[in-house]
Amino acid sequence: MKLVCFAVKEEAPAFRKLAGTHPGVATLVTGMGRKNAETAVRQFLASQPVELIFTCGFAGGLEPKLTAGSVVFETSDADLAARLTAAGATPARILCTDRVAVTVAEKSELRKTTGADVVEMESAAIQAVCREMSLPCATVRVISDTASEDLPLDFNQLYRPDMTLDFGKLGWTIAKAPWKIGGLLHLQKRCQLAAAKLAAVLVQAM
Repeated sequence: MKLVCFAVKEEAPAFRKLAGTHPGVATLVTGMGRKNAETAVRQFLASQPVELIFTCGFAGGLEPKLTAGSVVFETSDADLAARLTAAGATPARILCTDRVAVTVAEKSELRKTTGADVVEMESAAIQAVCREMSLPCATVRVISDTASEDLPLDFNQLYRPDMTLDFGKLGWTIAKAPWKIGGLLHLQKRCQLAAAKLAAVLVQAM
């Protein structure tokens, strides 16, 4: 069994559609953040054996040259690295943080202080579980927002303590700033295209 992990359901449908014909592939939506990711993966591994894990989804760009839709990866496994490179992904240094990087200034500071190319919120926890259990693992991410772009909202203000989205807060935030709807719709379309590019790479690397 190959396990492909995504943080949120919006990241997964394109892969599920393409991977439908691939036997022995399971998809797991873990929830956002390290704690949710670790808990979900440990529960899955306790229920059935897995031969390798991909930890996947959207990421913010920190390296200015990375464009939206670029697929990057990080792994210590040489075979997975070769397969992902052949599938069109680019090696990168991936930073795992506990909050969404919202502004250009925030992304620039992360780039300056860490040297990372992209930022996301789950993969370090999953990679740690895989090291503990001696499982091959690769982080594979697609750029949803670049280093030169602010996100349309500060999503950090909209999550509950368990890292689920508070739709009441979201609705109230949009009601107070309806001019941001266009930016949100643009981001949604961008993410759909990015998810399709990520899915194509993952299926080819299986």
